Amino acid sequence: MYKALNYWVFGGFGGEKTAIEFIDWAKSQGLDGVELTVGDAIKIDITEVECARIAEFAKSRSIGLRTLATGFYWGTSLGSGDETERSNAIEFTRKYLQIAKWLGAETVLVVPGATRVAWDPTRNVTSYKTVWEQSIRSLLELEPLVQQLQVDIALENVWNRFLFSPVEWKFYLDHFKSSRIGMYFDVGNCCLYVRPQDYIEILGTKIKAVHIKNWTGDSLAGGNLHGFGEDIEVGEVDFPSVIKSLEAINYSGALTAEMIPFSRLPNLSIPDIELAARTVEKLRRIA
Repeated sequence: MYKALNYWVFGGFGGEKTAIEFIDWAKSQGLDGVELTVGDAIKIDITEVECARIAEFAKSRSIGLRTLATGFYWGTSLGSGDETERSNAIEFTRKYLQIAKWLGAETVLVVPGATRVAWDPTRNVTSYKTVWEQSIRSLLELEPLVQQLQVDIALENVWNRFLFSPVEWKFYLDHFKSSRIGMYFDVGNCCLYVRPQDYIEILGTKIKAVHIKNWTGDSLAGGNLHGFGEDIEVGEVDFPSVIKSLEAINYSGALTAEMIPFSRLPNLSIPDIELAARTVEKLRRIA
């Protein structure tokens, strides 16, 4: 399977390393690809010419750019009840999709909305009904552009207190006619409630991309963000079963390790290139 690494562990949330540096490093690690992030590795106002340079360099190094990610949606939501905020999120997504097209990426990670962002007390609590209705409305508005650009929107299961089970996800995704709106499945994020292989079995080809991470809900971690530790092999994810389940649905998308060691909070201390290298080594063993 195509194995990649998300940018944040290598370059941090402040964009301390360039996309070119990340691609070059990924080549030295024997990866198939990288997941660049919009807002730090790549700025939202990047030009088509600049994207072409990055894409050409990646091609010269035989490094894929199949997926993009972003942290933008935690502060500006497609599921917001505030029309200005929702419009801003749609505008960002239009630019995001265009950047993906320029880079030759297949898929962009999108957070559909959040009823509450626990780590950001400045964000208001939004009703579940509002997030459901407004996020679907926003994605329906984006659906024609997704078809035009031929880039997938993959909605990630994140700790947003919204869409708690694979059956709920399936019902939600069935609102869209385009097969290009699907799920970015994070195998660690779901462990609080459901085994990852259950998601794969129920959602099948609606899964467009996969994040590899792990999580432990033991008493030390307290079942919270600290459960996302520094070793991708330590936790509740049964990786042999996950890989077997992906093979059963003929999954051919990206497997991207997303290593954000929240166990270090309140001082997250990334980038960490040594941790990035260890994660790549473990990713090879997992898949």
